[in-house]
Amino acid sequence: MPRSSYSLSLSEAKRIVEAGEAKAASIGVAYNIAVVDNGGALIAFVRQDDALIGSIDLAIGKAVTARIFDKRTSDLAAMAQPGAPLFGIEQSNGGKVVIFGGGLPVKIDGQIVGAVGASAGSVEQDIAVAEAAAAAISGPTEGRIRDNDR
Repeated sequence: MPRSSYSLSLSEAKRIVEAGEAKAASIGVAYNIAVVDNGGALIAFVRQDDALIGSIDLAIGKAVTARIFDKRTSDLAAMAQPGAPLFGIEQSNGGKVVIFGGGLPVKIDGQIVGAVGASAGSVEQDIAVAEAAAAAISGPTEGRIRDNDR
């Protein structure tokens, strides 16, 4: 029997991006913000005017990393230090794993439905933007897109 899981919709991803943009504006830094679905596929991305070009791939990578490992990228960073249990993890998945703060899973009712990644400021600012973005989504999973509905 197929399992049913929920994923972010495009309208939800847009709300996440808008909340991230608002937080970025409040700290005065132009941001790259990416949102992926529960399978790690990109569903929304924004590069604010003058956001760092080098942060485009980082924002997307943070979102994908947060989803494929179901962890905040800042948590992975701590676990990937020399002598730590995940040392070298950034070399996995074709070297596309991003292990510094700014990526986190998006959860609804405790279930991961996607992830967000933010990049362009300091690590602390990236985390704050991602957290503000993810906070835009809440509520029950009823009526949301299930994988087997696609």
